[in-house]
Amino acid sequence: MPLHGGKLAAKALKEAGVEVIFTLSGGHIMPLYDGCIDEGIRVVDVRHEQAAVHAADAWARCRPGTIGVAALTAGPGVTDGITGIANAWRANSPILVFGGQGPFENMRRGSLQEMDHIGVVRPITKYADAVYQTHRIPEYIELAIRHAVSGIPGPAYLEIPMDVFMAQVEDDEVQIPRIRTDPPRLSPDREEVRRAIELLGQAQKPMLMAGTSVKWSRASEQMNRFIREVHIPSYTNGMGRGTIPPDSPEFGNRSRREALKQTDCIILAGTLLDFRMRFGQTIPATAKIIQLEMDATLIGQNRQSDVGLVGNLANSFELLLEEMKHRGVSVDFSGWRDELRVVEDAAAGIEAARRAGMGVLGIGSPEALPGVTPRVVSLTDVDLDHLLQGSFD
Repeated sequence: MPLHGGKLAAKALKEAGVEVIFTLSGGHIMPLYDGCIDEGIRVVDVRHEQAAVHAADAWARCRPGTIGVAALTAGPGVTDGITGIANAWRANSPILVFGGQGPFENMRRGSLQEMDHIGVVRPITKYADAVYQTHRIPEYIELAIRHAVSGIPGPAYLEIPMDVFMAQVEDDEVQIPRIRTDPPRLSPDREEVRRAIELLGQAQKPMLMAGTSVKWSRASEQMNRFIREVHIPSYTNGMGRGTIPPDSPEFGNRSRREALKQTDCIILAGTLLDFRMRFGQTIPATAKIIQLEMDATLIGQNRQSDVGLVGNLANSFELLLEEMKHRGVSVDFSGWRDELRVVEDAAAGIEAARRAGMGVLGIGSPEALPGVTPRVVSLTDVDLDHLLQGSFD
């Protein structure tokens, strides 16, 4: 039975577990809608292409292990979606964006809304390509999704000219490949894990910063088991927010500045040393850095790491616990945690008093909070200071 390219694309998306695509209806990509209807994939039509890509991004963030899909018509349809693609790129969100294009037969002859989309999106995608043979559409979709979900995830762009989309091939001439949206979990080098344990065993005041790669590794459970085991003070950054239970004794959000001032060893669990960490300058020069990341190219960015554990962060934390048990290593940082808890509780008291309209302190005098120096700072001061430095701490 003959199938057109849109039906082949939809079959591949169905194989990938896609439930919905987001789009703004356009003539260049009409065959995809036809295929999605046949395969039971919902087509959500929005009012602007940027919203379609943002929706695909949101879908991927809310459903880790899946991929968000958007379909954009040619020319201004694709360019309208650029902000959404860039946002997914910065958020490491695994999405697949289909782009329409004029007929391949008339390439560079001035077809309706014809332009070099791939040249535009390449700097903000992990993969950007076009398919020019109808029977290879499923193959290219698998390749695009594989790029989107592997390592540090991100957006992939696949362009399909309208004549390639509309052309028909016999179904027995096409094979729909197996498509994984959950890539294999890679583990770090065990010798590096041993080195990390050695550094941790020498530390007196370590801390952990959980960042975006914890989310994309789906490593929250394993990380929290590690945190509970060693009682290490822990903080969150980026999309790492929410990966540590707010009622965890080790979790802090008001004592981070104090912890950074005193720390002698920091575990960067998927946290980049970007503007939010003053490009590594917030960490004391003498502190050791243990960095856990999904991609080796991020290890040591902006500041040298003493140990780099490259792989899925869930595997990294599992190996740390496994190796500690195997080597009989036991560390307990509950004393340091309790010191920071005093700072946390004092700051929480000040905030509660301010909310109650009792002033900055609301408790009479600074002497009521031993060891805590009251500091009145306006938002303008904070924003201007850190914007000038390009960082927040």
